[in-house]
Amino acid sequence: MKIRIQHRTTYRYKQRVEFGPHLIMVRPREGHDLHIESSILEITPAHNIHWLRDVNGNSIAKVDFTEPADQLMIYSELVLQHYDTNPLDFQLDESAVNYPFVYQPGSKSELAAFTHIIYPKDADILSNWLTQFWKPGEIIETMTLLQNLNQHIHDTFTYQRRDEPGVQTPAVTLKNNSGSCRDFATLFVEACRCWGLAARFVSGYMLCEATEAGGASTHAWAEVYLPGAGWKGFDPTSGILIGAQHVAVATSRDPEKASPIAGTYTGPADAALGIEVDVRVVADDAVESDATVPAVG
Repeated sequence: MKIRIQHRTTYRYKQRVEFGPHLIMVRPREGHDLHIESSILEITPAHNIHWLRDVNGNSIAKVDFTEPADQLMIYSELVLQHYDTNPLDFQLDESAVNYPFVYQPGSKSELAAFTHIIYPKDADILSNWLTQFWKPGEIIETMTLLQNLNQHIHDTFTYQRRDEPGVQTPAVTLKNNSGSCRDFATLFVEACRCWGLAARFVSGYMLCEATEAGGASTHAWAEVYLPGAGWKGFDPTSGILIGAQHVAVATSRDPEKASPIAGTYTGPADAALGIEVDVRVVADDAVESDATVPAVG
């Protein structure tokens, strides 16, 4: 599947301000399942840019601005080939077919950081909520357990677009019974960690039908490390496994560190007038049509 992603973010200010360094994560993670055919990154005002990979292997553009301005514009356009069309085409190691299971010593140390919960104050509330899916002493197929959790969040929680930065804690999402895609992904990740599973937060884009418009810019989901299959993605906002319609850009142990754009400016506290985000994720042969719209997020 060929996909074109167009992502424009514009920050406006009522006067010229000085911009601090910005970290931009909009370039997808290439691999055996995804290849980038072309890439455009346009930024104003004047700047210097350096590319790096962080501790998670994410591709990051570090931007240092060389002049003040009353507008900051970041535009990314990508054309890519996505080959992962069957999310169920994998086989778990025999030891991991049923839960509970224990990671082998060779991978356990590598995965340790992804099994530690981020919100320890929420652990008791979350653990109590999870008893509806599994109780100590029970044996259940691992994929059944994860799909039950994934589907339950989709079926019983209300999606709510949130423009403010950051994520809700799992306790807040449970209390409100609602959240954005990044809140649902965070809940899923922390739930898996309560079960001793290695999980991480993923931000990126999603190709979706016009009727599924959520009016937001990007999408977020979770990945769980499963022996024999590796990192497998679950989208609790949609209740599905990750496939060719999902394009991963960044992964992180901490959901707060997977934002597409992060940076600061120096100026009056009331200088910011607002932000405009426009994202199109379309099958490349339909780029001029309105068949698809921005993904929920």
